[in-house]
This record gives sequence, C-alpha cells and structure tokens, in this order.
Amino acid sequence: MRRHLVIYAKAPLLGAVKTRLARDIGAAAALRFYEETLRALVGRVARDAPWRCWLAVAPGNFASDARRRWRWLPRELRIVGQRRGDLGERMAGSFARLPPGPAVLIGSDIPAIRRPHIEAAFAALGRHDAVFGPAEDGGYWLVGQRRLHAMPGLFRGVRWSSPHALADTLANLAPGETHARIATLADVDDGAAYALSPFARRGVIL
Repeated sequence: MRRHLVIYAKAPLLGAVKTRLARDIGAAAALRFYEETLRALVGRVARDAPWRCWLAVAPGNFASDARRRWRWLPRELRIVGQRRGDLGERMAGSFARLPPGPAVLIGSDIPAIRRPHIEAAFAALGRHDAVFGPAEDGGYWLVGQRRLHAMPGLFRGVRWSSPHALADTLANLAPGETHARIATLADVDDGAAYALSPFARRGVIL
C-alpha cells in the first residue's frame, strides 16, 4: 500500500495565519514568514518524494485557488480542502478520506521539519498503530496512523492549542493500540522564537 504525507496549510490571508507571531512582528511579516516556511517545507519533503503528497488547505474552497497563489507548488502535489470543524475533526476527516496505506499529517509552519523526520515516522508505523512528533509546547507537529484499522476516537475531546494536546490524544488510544514518538521540534510562535530562527538571521522577513 502506498504511503501518504499530508501537509496542513491555511489560505494566505493577512491576519489569519501565525496570529500569535503577528502580535510581535506584525501581520504582514508573519504572513511572509508563513508562506516562506511552507514553500521551503514543500521543497524538502514533497518534491520528488517516495510517498504520495497531499496539501490539505483551509478553508476548503481555497483548494481551487492554491496553485494560482502558490505557483511554486510541484505538479505531483495533490491539493484538497480540509473539512469543517475543529482541528481534530479535520484531521480525522483527512485520515478517513485518504486511499489505503499508512498516512502522516504535518503542520506547515515548523521550519525544522526535514525529510528524515518523515522517513522516521513511516518507519515507526511499520511497528506501531500511531506515531507522534511532539512539540515543545505540549502539542504535536506530526501525527500518523498505520491505518490497518480505524481510530475514530483518537482526537475526541482534545484540548487543542494547549499544553495538554498530546497527552489528551494519547489518552484516546484504545487498549492494545501502540504508538511511537519521533523528534521533538519547536514552533516559531512569538517574537522571541522568531529572533532565534534562521529567517531573522538572514533578514528574510523583517
């Protein structure tokens, strides 16, 4: 069965992406940071990749306009809209709609993601039902499922955007379901984190 990598992205609307970062560096700078991070990520993990790649965008109606706005998207990248609902409902919908095979979902705004992280996640799914890439703030930047059976309750009742997101999700694993964790990565969510990032050092955004 083919492996699937799904990149979650938001429409590039001023004031709608990286809102916490925008409070420190401004909405226009945060939008530029977001788009550059997404472009670099796609280049690293989706171009000429050994897995099938999907870009899941929100709101869903942006799917028809994504290639016009992001002309650098590789042709082999399949673009779909995210379903409505909270993050858990949208991710559950993505897992349910994909063709058969192990699947990994990642966010689009973590600059440190590299192809070996994705390879490690798929390797873990050879032995486990689920895999997570923890974030330093208690959430996670990657989640994957082996998909030998459905896991419909995995995201139920999770306190998103809180230090409890990963722990809440792990508590939803059914008895006998196993999971693995790969590297812990940090988000760039405020001005202090941005100042330490390669973007600030290169002067790309500000």
